Amino acid sequence: MPDKKQDLIDQQLQDLNNDGVDRRGFLKCMAWAGTGLVWTMSGGIPVSRAFAKGYGKDAGKGGDFSFVQISDSHIGFNKPANPDVTATLQTAINKINALPHQPDFIIHTGDLSQLSKPSEFDTLDQALKGASAKQIYFVPGEHDMLSDNGEQYLERYGKGTKGTGWFSFDHKGVHFVGLVNVANLKAGGMGSLGHEQLEWLEADLKGRSASTPIVLFAHIPLWTIYPDWGWGTDDSEQALSYVKRFGSVTVLNGHIHQVMQKVEGKVSFHTAMSTAFPQPAPGKAPSAGPMKVPADQLQRVLGVTDVNYVVSGRSLAIVDSPLADSGSSASGENAGVDSTLG
Repeated sequence: MPDKKQDLIDQQLQDLNNDGVDRRGFLKCMAWAGTGLVWTMSGGIPVSRAFAKGYGKDAGKGGDFSFVQISDSHIGFNKPANPDVTATLQTAINKINALPHQPDFIIHTGDLSQLSKPSEFDTLDQALKGASAKQIYFVPGEHDMLSDNGEQYLERYGKGTKGTGWFSFDHKGVHFVGLVNVANLKAGGMGSLGHEQLEWLEADLKGRSASTPIVLFAHIPLWTIYPDWGWGTDDSEQALSYVKRFGSVTVLNGHIHQVMQKVEGKVSFHTAMSTAFPQPAPGKAPSAGPMKVPADQLQRVLGVTDVNYVVSGRSLAIVDSPLADSGSSASGENAGVDSTLG
């Protein structure tokens, strides 16, 4: 039975990869979908809301501030899973610019480029110049360190950072920490923070009040999702031990190109969709990698999420969804999934 089930999964993935969707049809649907995560914060408690064409003018009101997370733009990628990743990144930027309440800044959680070529970074920079939020914080993905161990990434985006690009900053009472877990990464291997960065993180968090809301962000998930594909960070447990005393901790990651959430105590983990292409669910394919899907399914695998920090006791309320469920078409209807996590 397990063999038959795997054969069926393999056949389904093969069908998806051979669906015959042309570039024009793909981009038409992608232009509707858009990708990214918008976070609005109030009182240190995060709440998310998916937004699309129906994003209400009152959404996000009452927050102290908002910021946007985008991830895995893979500028330079041009295979069938997405022949024009620049166009889909632009779609995400257009969605950001259309928000009724403009975010204070943008966080990009890595894989800005496909092959860390200067021309790819140039294209990304040009696209992001059009974003309404001018302050942008970056952490690298493994694709940003392919050609030169991250030297060019650091030169462009690492000013004022430590080591291979880690840093922290405070914004309106919230402490943000950008971590790097892709340095010296082996193909398919788990992420790693390393001793030097862990020591820095411990020192960075010391002395801060336990009531300070903490947001950690890195490329590879800081929780173990699927070790066989390297979807996790070897020494994340040590890093997370430093935030146990805080009342509100949010961990943002990319890398896996799909939304996954988990809550452990007061720590909420959230991975973002890619602006470029989806990947298979863990274990649902022989390996991780770009997955081509039919045009009418794209809005279910490339999504936009609005996350608001609002006062809600000590619970963490998160609402997240792709832009359409299995019963929706590309008509612009929004299929939301609500959950309260405490």
